[in-house]
Amino acid sequence: MEKLSIAQWDKADRPREKLETLGAQALSNAELLAILIGSGSADESAVDLMRRVLAGSGGSLRRLGKATLTDLCTYKGIGPAKAVTLLAACELGRRRAAEPEQQRLQVRSSRDIYAYFLPLMQDLPVEECHVMLLNQQLRLIDSRCVGRGGLSATLVDVRCVMHAAISARATALALCHNHPSGNPSPSRDDDRLTERVAGAARTLDLQFVDHVVLADGAYFSYADEGRLP
Repeated sequence: MEKLSIAQWDKADRPREKLETLGAQALSNAELLAILIGSGSADESAVDLMRRVLAGSGGSLRRLGKATLTDLCTYKGIGPAKAVTLLAACELGRRRAAEPEQQRLQVRSSRDIYAYFLPLMQDLPVEECHVMLLNQQLRLIDSRCVGRGGLSATLVDVRCVMHAAISARATALALCHNHPSGNPSPSRDDDRLTERVAGAARTLDLQFVDHVVLADGAYFSYADEGRLP
């Protein structure tokens, strides 16, 4: 029976498309390695080639990483370029494992939000609004700018805020925006934004931790003031 190339596979089974749809954790080691080498040979797909190479290492990525260029080039379909790519990937894996774990910021108070955003926002000439995306332990996953405006107002699309939270798989979020005027007191527009984000967060079962208005040397916290909807 004639073998199908990866390009002929069902889209859901192709390694690249599978990663985009389901995430890297859903792929086997052979599928991940197949993405790196890009192609197989006339006789087998990249995935089948990587299954064969892994079998030669007893299925162990650690043993694969100890192979030499000469060892890898003995496999039909593996040339120097593919062998170098595989060994480089294994070396990156070793270095990642050896790198000390950095504890992500945990938000315990409004002060943590203020301290995180102050270096990013204190000198901005216009208003910007950023969302802090957090996990269940309120540790930082990521932060993103979700609005940029003028001297006294920022246009924020609440849908963009929620999309950022969902795409990061966050379970909690906090907003922070700056007041270039130096006055941290919230405006009525700030109140309305807080209400809209709080409502959307409730709908999606997300914890809305705080909305901090940052000014040079001072800040206002909706949570601290009991004004978080």
